[in-house]
Amino acid sequence: MSAVTAGPVPAGPVLATAPAPTSDKRPPTARSVVGKVVWTIAVVLISVTTVLPLIWTLSTSLKPEGEILSSYLQVVPDNPTLANYVALFTDGPFGRYLANSAVIALGGVATNLFFGGLAGYALAKLRFRGRGVVFSLFLGSMMVPGIITMVPTFLVLRRFPLVGGNDLFGEGGAGFINSYGAVLIPFAAGPFAVFFMRQFFQALPDELGDAARIDGASEFRIFWNIYLPLARAGLAVLGVLTFQAGWNSFLWPLIALNDPEMLTVQVGLAGYVNEYQTQYGPLLAGTILASLPVLLVFVVAQRYIIENFAHSGTK
Repeated sequence: MSAVTAGPVPAGPVLATAPAPTSDKRPPTARSVVGKVVWTIAVVLISVTTVLPLIWTLSTSLKPEGEILSSYLQVVPDNPTLANYVALFTDGPFGRYLANSAVIALGGVATNLFFGGLAGYALAKLRFRGRGVVFSLFLGSMMVPGIITMVPTFLVLRRFPLVGGNDLFGEGGAGFINSYGAVLIPFAAGPFAVFFMRQFFQALPDELGDAARIDGASEFRIFWNIYLPLARAGLAVLGVLTFQAGWNSFLWPLIALNDPEMLTVQVGLAGYVNEYQTQYGPLLAGTILASLPVLLVFVVAQRYIIENFAHSGTK
C-alpha cells in the first residue's frame, strides 16, 4: 500500500468565511405606527396650547391700541410698537411695583432657605424630646388652607407691640401693615420649606456630623459648613419655588399692603382692569415683564433642579 506524502502547509492565517449579518430589526406593526402618530399629534397639540398663549401675549403687547381689538387674532402685528411698555413706566409707578415684588420675593427666598434649612436640619439630625410631635405639627399646618389663617395673621401683625407706631399693648399704630415685614414675617419659615429640607438632610450621612462633633465643632457650624453646602441642589429647588410663590403672590399683598407705594407687580397689574375699561396694551406688556424674572430664575437654577431629581433617585 503506497503512502501518501502530505505537502507543506501554507503559511499565513486561515481565512474563514463569516456568516452574513442578519438584521434583528422587525418591521413596524400597524399598532406601533398608529401609536407613534397619536403620540406625535398629542405632543404637538400640548406644545401649541402651551406656547401659543405666550406668543399671543407678546404679540398683543407690541400692538398699538387701535390694532389690539381690531386684529386680536393676528399673531404678527402690522405696526409693532413699544408704546405699551413705555406707558407702564410713564403713566404709573410700575417700576416701584417691580421693586416691591423683588424685595418680597428675594426676602422670602432668603428667610425660607435659612430658617427652613435650620429647622429641617434640627428635625433631621438632632435628637431631642418631642421631635416627632413638632414635625407632625408642621405637617398638620400644611393641611390648613391659607385663607383660614389670613384674618388672625392680619390682626397679629396689626397689633404687634412697639412696631409701626403701636404702644406696648399694640394700640395707636398700624403695626407691620403696609411694610415688607407684613409679607415676609408670616412666611419666613413655611411648613413646606421645613418639610422639604428635613427630607433632604435626612438623606445625608450622620457620620459627617459625628466626626465634626468629635473635633469640637459647634452645632451651627456643622449645619453651616458641612450639611448646608451639601444641600445646594435642594436649596436651589426650594429657592425657585419660594421665589415663584412670592413673585406671583396676589391675595395676601392685596390685604396687607394697601398703600399705593407698597403694591406688588401682580396687584399693580390688576389696576389696569376696572369696571369701565381694560387697558389691554399696558396690561399684557406688564404681564410679559412680570414673567421674565421667574423665567430667568428657572434658567439659572435648572442645573440644580436636575441634580436634585438625580439625588432623589439615588436615595
